[in-house]
Amino acid sequence: MKLTDNVLRSFRVAKVFRENSDKINCFDFSPNGETVISSSDDDSIVLYDCQEGKPKRTLYSKKYGVDLIRYTHAANTVVYSSNKIDDTIRYLSLHDNKYIRYFPGHTKRVVALSMSPVDDTFISGSLDKTIRLWDLRSPNCQGLMHLQGKPVCSFDPEGLIFAAGVNSEMVKLYDLRSFDKGPFATFKMQYDRTCEWTGLKFSNDGKLILISTNGGFIRLIDAFKGAVLHTFGGYNNSKAVTLEASFTPDSQFIMIGSEDGKIHVWNGESGMKVAVLDGKHTGPITCLQFNPKFMTFASACSNMVRKVFYVPPSSM
Repeated sequence: MKLTDNVLRSFRVAKVFRENSDKINCFDFSPNGETVISSSDDDSIVLYDCQEGKPKRTLYSKKYGVDLIRYTHAANTVVYSSNKIDDTIRYLSLHDNKYIRYFPGHTKRVVALSMSPVDDTFISGSLDKTIRLWDLRSPNCQGLMHLQGKPVCSFDPEGLIFAAGVNSEMVKLYDLRSFDKGPFATFKMQYDRTCEWTGLKFSNDGKLILISTNGGFIRLIDAFKGAVLHTFGGYNNSKAVTLEASFTPDSQFIMIGSEDGKIHVWNGESGMKVAVLDGKHTGPITCLQFNPKFMTFASACSNMVRKVFYVPPSSM
C-alpha cells in the first residue's frame, strides 16, 4: 500500500503499552521491521514484537542507565549510551543479556548516536563537544572530531557520508573514508536564539536532511545544496522539550509529536500539513518513528503507543 495524504489521516491507535514507570527516552525499529526496542529512564530495555503487537522481553541496565538505543546489523544486538555513572557506550547481546564490548572516551553525556546502515561503523556526539567514530569490533575510537558546540550527527542511507550539525547553525558533511581532511561541504543556517538543534536525520532516498529543534519548528533542507526547503511549525512545544521528528520510509512525509499528545504530518514536497493525529498521549511525544517495512508507526511519552493503518469502513 502506498502512503498518501488520506492514508496518513486514517491512522488510528492500535495498541497502547504501559510497560514503563518512567519516560521512554528512545526506541528503534529493527531493519526488518519485525521488532522495536525501547530504552527508558526507568533503566529498562523492552523488546516488542511488531507483528503480534506485544512485549517480548524486558532487560535492565540499572547500574548505568540506558538511552539512545540503536539496533546494529545483527537483529539480536544493540548499542546504547549511558545516563548514569559514566558516558561509555555499551554493546549488548539481547540473546543472553551480556555486554559484548564497551566504548569509552566521551567525558560528558552522549546526545547523538547513529549506526551505519551498511557496516559495523557508528558515530556518537557528546556534550563534551566531540564526535567520535567507532567500529563495533574494536573498543578504540576510530576517529575524533572536536567541535565548537553541542553536536547532532547522522549517517546518510548509503553509509558513505555523515552529517554533523554544530552550534545549531551549521551542517557539515564528511566523507567517511577521509573525514580527517575536514568536511567536503558546510551549510550555514540562520541562527535562532530561541532554541537549539536536537536531532538530524537523512531521508531514505538521501536527498533531504531533517533538523529537529527543541523549539516550535523543524527544518527540511536539501542534502546536496543545503538550501532550506521548508520550515514546519504550528505544533505545541512551549517547554523546549526534545521531540523526535521522522521521515516516512518513502521520504515523502515528515512527522513530529507535540507536547499535547498530537502528531503533526506534512508533505515534504509541498510543505503542506496533511494530518494531525490524536496519539492519546498524556504527555509530550518525545519519540516517533515509522516502521521501515510495515504500515505502522510508534510514538512514545511515558507510555508507548503503536499505531497501525486501517481502512475506514466508508471506503471499503
